[in-house]
Amino acid sequence: MAFDIAVKRVYEPPAKADGQRVLVDRIWPRGIAKKDAALTLWLKEIAPSDDLRKWFGHEPLRWAEFRKRYRAELDSNGDAVEQLRGLLREGKVTLLYSAHDEAHNNAVALAEFLRAQA
Repeated sequence: MAFDIAVKRVYEPPAKADGQRVLVDRIWPRGIAKKDAALTLWLKEIAPSDDLRKWFGHEPLRWAEFRKRYRAELDSNGDAVEQLRGLLREGKVTLLYSAHDEAHNNAVALAEFLRAQA
């Protein structure tokens, strides 16, 4: 069963097509009120560790290594991953993130991880 996963910046307006909206950052995004985020869930436990996030620093040259290290963290974070899989079994889930880089962020890496396991 393929999961229906989308990835979107939390600063973009919510849409009905988003399905369930899950913020996957450890830190609350600046300038967003909780009601405006229209979240189903803030799953901060699934975000990269502070050490990994700081090491990566959204440097594209570190992207491949970041993905590898983050997958290792996800492999040992069964509860949070299973919670997200449960939502995905119900239908579409949009993973929300706050980073400026739309190609190199934890939500993109997480979506990749989940699709590979579907």
